[in-house]
Amino acid sequence: MRKGNRIPNFRNLGIHLRVLLLHVCLLGLLTIADGQPGWNITLWAMQLTQLAGQWLPPLLLTMGGLTLLYPLIGRLPYRSGLAAILALALLLTALCSYGYQVWISPLTSGQYVQILLLCAGDVALCLYYLDLLQRAYSPAIAEARLQALQARIRPHFLFNSLNAVLSLIRSQPQRAETALEDMAELFRVLMADNRALVPLTQEIALCQQYLNIEKLRLDERLHCQWQVAEIPASIMIPPLILQPLVENAVYHGIEPLAQGGTIVIDIHTQAQDLLLRISNPLPPRQDKSGGNKMALKNIRERLRLHYDLEARLKQYEAQGHYVVEITIPTRPLSEVVHG
Repeated sequence: MRKGNRIPNFRNLGIHLRVLLLHVCLLGLLTIADGQPGWNITLWAMQLTQLAGQWLPPLLLTMGGLTLLYPLIGRLPYRSGLAAILALALLLTALCSYGYQVWISPLTSGQYVQILLLCAGDVALCLYYLDLLQRAYSPAIAEARLQALQARIRPHFLFNSLNAVLSLIRSQPQRAETALEDMAELFRVLMADNRALVPLTQEIALCQQYLNIEKLRLDERLHCQWQVAEIPASIMIPPLILQPLVENAVYHGIEPLAQGGTIVIDIHTQAQDLLLRISNPLPPRQDKSGGNKMALKNIRERLRLHYDLEARLKQYEAQGHYVVEITIPTRPLSEVVHG
């Protein structure tokens, strides 16, 4: 889940957004602290724009350079990595200052030193903030939260499944045995220490076992359509991402309909992402939405712990169906976690 290296991951979108937001807040505070008599909001906005125009070019260049060089910096020891980040920031800031002197306005030696000292302080503050952020998402905390957030099967599923198996023991013993094997495997996964990523094929197999069990109870009311494209075997996803969504589709979409319906599971890659889409018929409005929202909240939280802002979950209604979409990056996890 998280790397042992404490150097921030500058290929993560969340890191870039947090650094930019931190600088906007710092620049805003600087302009307020430097306010003169007669200061007003218009003057503050003008000062903020002027200051941002001076600091954003070296900041953006530094963030871009760190993004490109992160595979090299990330392999360095922690102190060496921090030194490399500081050296890169000072170099790019010095180049921007030289360009400012050549094309805009001359700078004195004292101003050069002041700019570089401010840059060093800025880098130290940002790295300290990112280190605090990473400590907040330390492995111990993240793993404990992941354990608490793991989706749990609803109690009614166990009782309904056992009753369905009991009804088959005499008439269809082979089918009852297969169902019990599926239940054993399903509960083995649910009780496991689900903190690491698992192969996508394993998650698909788990969903198929779950649907086989529900098929005993719902019979012809439950149909499932799989649309799975050619996907590399190396793709890994967080455990128990698909199964709770499929369970929601059964519980909220199929059970309330007397005639049943079809659950469509579409899995394919697009660009550098994996798209998981689960669609079920939209039943009449009923008071089961609470459990649905809880499962979605748990999955969204686990995606955030694994991928920060690189993964997305959205749900919507379209053409009489309820659809949940999850987008997960297919890049190595070391390139998308917080740091």
